[in-house]
Amino acid sequence: MASLSSGSARESKAGFWKKNTSVPGSIKPVYGAQHPPPQTDITSPGWPVKKDDKGKSGKRDPFHDFENKTSDAWDDGDDDLIQMASLKMSLRDVQTSAKVVLDNHSKRANSQQQQHPVRGSSSANSVHTDESSSSAQQQSHPPTQPSPPHHHPSGPGLGVRLNSGGYQPPKMTSIRYVTNKTPDREAARMEKFKAVFTEPSLDLTELRKLCWSGIPKSVRPTAWKILSGYLPTAADRRQETLERKRKEYFSYIDQYYETRYQDQHEETFRQILKDIPRMTSLAHLFQERPAQEIFERILFIWAIRHPASGYVQGINDLVTPFFVVFLSEYIENDIEVENCDLGQLPQSTRNLIEADSFWCMSKLLDGIQDNYTFAQPGIQMKINALSELIKRIDAPLHAHLERHDVQFLQFSFRWMNNLLMREIPLRCTIRLWDTYQAELNGFADFHLYVCAAFLKRFSEDALRENDFQGILMLLQNLPTLHWRDKEISELLAEAFKLKYMFADAPRHLLHKS
Repeated sequence: MASLSSGSARESKAGFWKKNTSVPGSIKPVYGAQHPPPQTDITSPGWPVKKDDKGKSGKRDPFHDFENKTSDAWDDGDDDLIQMASLKMSLRDVQTSAKVVLDNHSKRANSQQQQHPVRGSSSANSVHTDESSSSAQQQSHPPTQPSPPHHHPSGPGLGVRLNSGGYQPPKMTSIRYVTNKTPDREAARMEKFKAVFTEPSLDLTELRKLCWSGIPKSVRPTAWKILSGYLPTAADRRQETLERKRKEYFSYIDQYYETRYQDQHEETFRQILKDIPRMTSLAHLFQERPAQEIFERILFIWAIRHPASGYVQGINDLVTPFFVVFLSEYIENDIEVENCDLGQLPQSTRNLIEADSFWCMSKLLDGIQDNYTFAQPGIQMKINALSELIKRIDAPLHAHLERHDVQFLQFSFRWMNNLLMREIPLRCTIRLWDTYQAELNGFADFHLYVCAAFLKRFSEDALRENDFQGILMLLQNLPTLHWRDKEISELLAEAFKLKYMFADAPRHLLHKS
């Protein structure tokens, strides 16, 4: 895992967690490009040590001990996200804590670039492009078993983001719209999608049913555009809508993009420029300057059009699935996305991908914008709900985490903020989003049950860990690098059961004293 650039940074971060989780006060703000912290001096060098009610030094903070041995997965570009104090936190602690994290941000980013050079290769994060051969691929590449306690080298906490190269997927060829090699069942599904798309007024309920269990690659771009609300259900209005919205997006570019270096926007754009190179889920593709420029424009225009939240780390990840899916429309069937050279695509084609990605990402964020407004209340509520849900469905695991002082905020904040994108390969994220888009409020509501099923899946592994460090190491670096559609389908089935049990009975999640 990445290591912090200095011991003082490690101590400050560790103390930030444990000290502030016991301080009474207001809700915890998060500081990002839109909400810079006040400039105050740090005057609390004793953070890493717990104190009792009388102010005397007590036992060492387990999170501090953990950081002394190894830094967590947030250090790989997520440090700004964890600048939240607890729900019970004073304003003074908010200011001093945020100052510590932000002061060390640039040092850590530089050291991480040296310690973890990005490897651009066709790795486990390549997009799954052959739905017709998924069963055969699962048999030839079964999911790996979890590593022994304290050893999870293949988990995507770093592996997915840094393309560790430990797994090489088979050479895959994508299906045509309908080919002779397509199994009868898949051919029948394709015919259903074609029939739905060609209806004068598309039946959205029928489309959601078809998409819930996964969308064939060749029709996924159109399905996502309709399910996200970007394209209308009326077939005769779709082309006109595409042309109008694409033109509207580039009018925003002409109007606002030149202001990115002005005082009121400079900090926002600076943060965007720092975050985009960290997007290594498809390492080679995102090292290309044309791709980075596309993301810079999308994120900047979105930020200034949504002043309530502005740009917050994590939003950059949410563009990626749309970008990859819409890019797949315009590349040859035998070229994998991470090997695509954007420079070979016409500028007009890149413009279409950029505009479509912007609007679909905007539609997604419209439903979860309280995840990114000041203090990120949406994420805080989801983390609390996840804790209560796990207490109901897996009491031994919940008690085990409490006994070892592991807080849900310490591992599930990223799950909520990045919609599990840092925890599973990109091909699995795209399959997961098929279902999220098919679900009503999938990104806002169904995601909670997916996170609960995700944690419960690794319950036995967590119970085998007998200390704070081991538990957190596992939960921050879960061994999902070799996951494919099979594992995602199992996860979604379990999440659907949890939703069926609890979504219509919200009182079951209320705390009972």
